[in-house]
Formats: sequence, C-alpha cells, structure tokens
Amino acid sequence: MPKSIVLLATLEGWRHSVRTVDGGMHCGRLTHIPVNADPAEARAAAAAMVIGLAQDFHRTRVDVTWDPPGKPGYWNAQVTVADPPPNTFG
Repeated sequence: MPKSIVLLATLEGWRHSVRTVDGGMHCGRLTHIPVNADPAEARAAAAAMVIGLAQDFHRTRVDVTWDPPGKPGYWNAQVTVADPPPNTFG
C-alpha cells in the first residue's frame, strides 16, 4: 500500500519514488509527461498513478496531499486512505 511519493524533476524527465507502508520503494519515470511540463502537471500525473495503483491492487481509495514546496525540482506527498463514501442505503 502506498504511503508517500517523492517527485523529482531531472534533465531526462520526471522521476518518482513511491514508498509503501511496509518499507518498500518503487521507483520510475512519468513516461507520458514531457520533461518541460509544468510541475503541477507532473504532480497531478504522479497522484493519479498512485490513486490508480491503490485502487487496482488494494481495492482502496486514497488521497494524495502534496507538502508545501521545498527544494526546487523536488516535491513530497503523503498518501492516506480516503474516507469511505457515506452510506446511501441508510
């Protein structure tokens, strides 16, 4: 289950590392985002990727919350389990 995301702008493209709750890490590149893309576009793509993975592999809805900007070209986000939808049959 994802716990956090690190997003890094490099000369070759946008790189990501997804940390998991069990201490693992999955790294890669945002292949569909151009190297000169706006950081907001890259953050949205990274968040969408993690949200999709959590849904597909864990059947869990998650929220991604980006920390305030720190170093240029480097962003962190926290991944939390989303609140369940309200019971509409109640």
